[in-house]
Formats: sequence, C-alpha cells, structure tokens
Amino acid sequence: MTQRILVKIMLWALLPQSLTGFTLSTASSLKKHHRRGDQAQFTSSQLHMSLKPAAIPLMDSGKALARSGEFMVDMTNGFELYGGALSASGAFVRNAGDCVAQAAASCRFKTAAELVCDELREAATCLSEATEKLELAVEEAQTDKDEALATQIQAMIRPIADCSTSLEAAGKGIMQKTALTDIGSSLVLCGESLKLLSAEISGLAPLNDAASSDALSAGQRMTYASEKMVEAGNELKGNKPEKPKGKAWLKG
Repeated sequence: MTQRILVKIMLWALLPQSLTGFTLSTASSLKKHHRRGDQAQFTSSQLHMSLKPAAIPLMDSGKALARSGEFMVDMTNGFELYGGALSASGAFVRNAGDCVAQAAASCRFKTAAELVCDELREAATCLSEATEKLELAVEEAQTDKDEALATQIQAMIRPIADCSTSLEAAGKGIMQKTALTDIGSSLVLCGESLKLLSAEISGLAPLNDAASSDALSAGQRMTYASEKMVEAGNELKGNKPEKPKGKAWLKG
C-alpha cells in the first residue's frame, strides 16, 4: 500500500512538470506568433498610404489660407462691418487654414494618417461654418440696402461651400483608405474652388476704398493657397511638373 502511494506521488510530481513545460512552451510560441501577427497587421494598416509628398505644398496652402482669412477680417474694418457675419466668416477661414497646416505637418509621419484625416475634416467644418456666416452677411448687407456688397458676398458662397465639400471628401478618403489618386483629386478640386473664391474676394476691393487693400491681399493669398493645394493634390496623384532639361532653363 505504501509503495503504491509512493509511486502515485512520484508520478504526480513528474507528470505535471512535463505537461506544464509543454504547455508553457507551446503557449509562449503561440503568444509570440500571435503578437507578430498583430504587429504585422497594425503596421500594414499604418503604412497603407504615404501622404508625405503632399506635406510641403499643403503646409504652404494652409498658411496662405489662414493669412487670407486674417485679411478678410481686417477688410471688414473698411466696410465698417467688423464683428459682423462677414468678419466671422474670415475668422473661420483662418481656422480652416490652421487645420490644413496641421494636417500637412502630420503628413510627414507614416503613422499619422488618422490625424491628417481629422484635421482635413475639421478644416471642412470650418469652411462650412464660414459658408453659413456668408449667407448671414448677405442678409446683413441687404438690411443695410447695400445691394452691391450683398451680390458680391453671395458670389463667394458657392466656391467656399465647394472647398468644404472637397476637403471633407479628402478626409473621408483617408479614413476609408481609398486610392491616393482619389484623395489627390479631392485636393485638386478644393484648390480650383479656392481659385474661384479668390476672384470673388478680390471683387470686393472696388466696392470700398478703405477696404480695397485688404480685399486684394486676401484674394492674393487665397490664390497662392489655391495653387499650393492643387500642387499637393497632384503630388498624391503622381502628376509632377517636368523639370527643364539641360540648358532649357536659359530659354526665354
């Protein structure tokens, strides 16, 4: 009886040790394999797209857009409308420019696609709010019986709304991991709308001598923002301008 008990104790001492060793080694192996799989999946998600080519022109566009918004706010002093809806629209344009610039800063990092998406969509929201303020500014101008100003502000609404739509589409494209060419196309459309908007902003200059300088400056900065936004889009689409070869740069 005693011998049986001793045998059982010896088996009990030996079997769990061997089984436990097998279990731990197997679990460790599976855990390492699982961890490598998660890391590979996470990395592939992060490196799905590279937005870095658009970083520099998008940064320039955002800075110019923000400066244009500041000039729009200053312009309202000449119209004696500072603090009104037109002034508020300029403030939202400035905020949109800041968001675009922040998106550009995040484009430099392969793991920051989500940040770029958020900032572009926030810029779109700012421009949407600017659109609403412009609609209110039209009503204010009509109340003041300034039909020329009301008409010119009305002409600004469609381009700025289109800018908002295009930036939202770009952000959505990043979130859904669509092709870079599609995201680039959205930025190009935004740039084209900014160009139309710049012309309408400049059209405010002849309406008031005191506001003329700021209106023209706002239009000029908006034009530059447009050009750089289109350039950023073309970078993502792979459409790069041809560099002059040899001594072609010497020609007229």
